[in-house]
Amino acid sequence: MENQAAERKKIVFSGIQPSGQITLGNYLGAVRNWKQLQEEYNCIYSIVNMHAITVRQDPAELKKRTLEAYALILACGIDPEKSIAFIQSHVKEHAEINWVLACYTQFGELSRMTQFKDKSQKNPDNINAGLFTYPVLMAGDILLYQTDLVPVGIDQKQHLELARDIAIRFNGQRGNTFVVPDGYIPKAGAKIMSLADPTKKMSKSDPNPRGCVYILDPPETIIKKFKSAVTDSDMEVCYREGKDGINNLMTIYSCVTGKTYEEIEEEFKGKGYGDFKLAVGTAVAEHLAPIREKYNALMADKAYLEKCYTEGAEKASRIARRTLEKVYKKVGFLPK
Repeated sequence: MENQAAERKKIVFSGIQPSGQITLGNYLGAVRNWKQLQEEYNCIYSIVNMHAITVRQDPAELKKRTLEAYALILACGIDPEKSIAFIQSHVKEHAEINWVLACYTQFGELSRMTQFKDKSQKNPDNINAGLFTYPVLMAGDILLYQTDLVPVGIDQKQHLELARDIAIRFNGQRGNTFVVPDGYIPKAGAKIMSLADPTKKMSKSDPNPRGCVYILDPPETIIKKFKSAVTDSDMEVCYREGKDGINNLMTIYSCVTGKTYEEIEEEFKGKGYGDFKLAVGTAVAEHLAPIREKYNALMADKAYLEKCYTEGAEKASRIARRTLEKVYKKVGFLPK
């Protein structure tokens, strides 16, 4: 029995908002690792469309982007045979556990969430209760699946801490019910900076559209963005302090070709920045081509996508239902 426990693969849960495209920065920093994670862990990936409505959404647009986000994670290597990939609103247990966990969360804990403060400032005319309580729904997303590990960026760390606190509090008062999740810090994903301002991280909110590359950008757009990338005036392709633009381009080139910085310096010795920028753009376009092709093929086969997300929701619901029944029993709800 002990041997079986040692062999059990740990459960990883990750929720992805249907907020449009994935940037090259997101992809090289995190998304690229998802494919590998599913070889080592039991992975559960969800398009968290319930979280998306804390800000006003156009319903038709949200529906469209949810399907696109689902197709995109499959195109990036999530295999629905190896992982559970589903759409959050298809699994009603997320909404149901949310209420119980809200009753085990302190008002003060939620009022300390920095993302609530940030988003309230950005949407001052729509500071709704969902915006305040959505970290509880996020805790439910994680705890429903008895998750061991949650891949987290720095901006979600506070939410994971809350999920841990809620699990510990519930377990302490009602007996052992939830696995207390840990953060999973992926193998150092590359930190990719804006092509227009290499001192800032690549982001969808970049005021300069040429600063951000999306993984579904057509090859000519990718190459054009790299050709206009900000560099410096000394014309030498080498990695060193003060050369933010070139350092960023070298990082990207290294990520997509597997070449070391030394090999890159050797390859472009005596060549100008124009040659280097074109080579990086071309290498990125070639690296992303299979993802774009797979995404287009998936979007053209809506029946296959529907089959995948329906089966994904069924698998997710079976696990979630077990946890929810246990929780309902612990709080004293009369069984149906």
